[in-house]
Amino acid sequence: MKSFDYIRAAVPDEAVSLASTLPAAKYLGGGTNLLDLMKEGVEQPDNLVDVTRLALSEITELPNGGVRIGAMVSNTETANHPLIRQRYPLLSQAFLAGATPQLRNMATVGGNLLQRTRCYYFTDTNMPCNKRDPGAGCSALEGFNRIHAILGASEDCIATHPSDMCVALAALDATVRVQGVDGERKIAMVDFHRLPGNTPQIETALQPNELITAVDLPAQSFAGRSYYLKARDRNSYAFALVSVAAALEVDNNIIQQARIALGGVAHKPWRSAEAESVLVGSAPTLEAFEQAATAAFVNAKTYEHNAFKVELGQRAIVRALSTAAQEA
Repeated sequence: MKSFDYIRAAVPDEAVSLASTLPAAKYLGGGTNLLDLMKEGVEQPDNLVDVTRLALSEITELPNGGVRIGAMVSNTETANHPLIRQRYPLLSQAFLAGATPQLRNMATVGGNLLQRTRCYYFTDTNMPCNKRDPGAGCSALEGFNRIHAILGASEDCIATHPSDMCVALAALDATVRVQGVDGERKIAMVDFHRLPGNTPQIETALQPNELITAVDLPAQSFAGRSYYLKARDRNSYAFALVSVAAALEVDNNIIQQARIALGGVAHKPWRSAEAESVLVGSAPTLEAFEQAATAAFVNAKTYEHNAFKVELGQRAIVRALSTAAQEA
């Protein structure tokens, strides 16, 4: 691991100032992803700005009925918080589907938003990777691409986003609050992560040195009919081959609103407008769910080893919607 300097910030303004003035600085929260990447030589910061002591560790109710989650709240605390379990069970389920209890105890909501891909070619510094070394090429295109993207990819990168939490946040229309040298701003969750295009090394809409301070969840009517399903190679400590965050609002046996977000299939949590448009105005039937599942993958592009993700994804959507519809 490359040597680095360490400094602890006391307040958000100080953290942003330090990161803006120190060369090659990174924020350090739980460190469950960043430190691994540093050990592998993928991340090589000169300075780590510790933000674990910032007053960003509360979950609070908002005046409009929504909920704010501080960036430093642990994944475990968020998953088990009464407000989250009661109003956003979809998010609680997504947290509990990820990692292990020990990692969830350390990992933070802000850090989870910044997880980097688990593509083997990204983490292997001996292999060409446009995300790690722009212009080097994408080894996964002609390599072993079983875990890679089938939606929204490009010839420069077919890596997938690894977070379960982010898939649920995309379905729940969350907003990410950030602070930078120019003050505070808000970023819609569906816009927070970027598709690869020809700049796969730019993964989020964050400006340089912006600090994530909180995630806001709007008041929702989906608590009673929502479900997070994760298909993976083993039941513990495995990333999704395909995951589905499904939520429905049903009135008089007609779907009034629908949310479908997918994980394991794209460079970012993939919100499927195609599937949602099929569902709205339909009865919550198996036929409607199957039509939505087909629509979700109409633009899929598969590679040598991952064509199975289309059928797996379609079946996962049908199952998640069927479970969500029965929850109430």
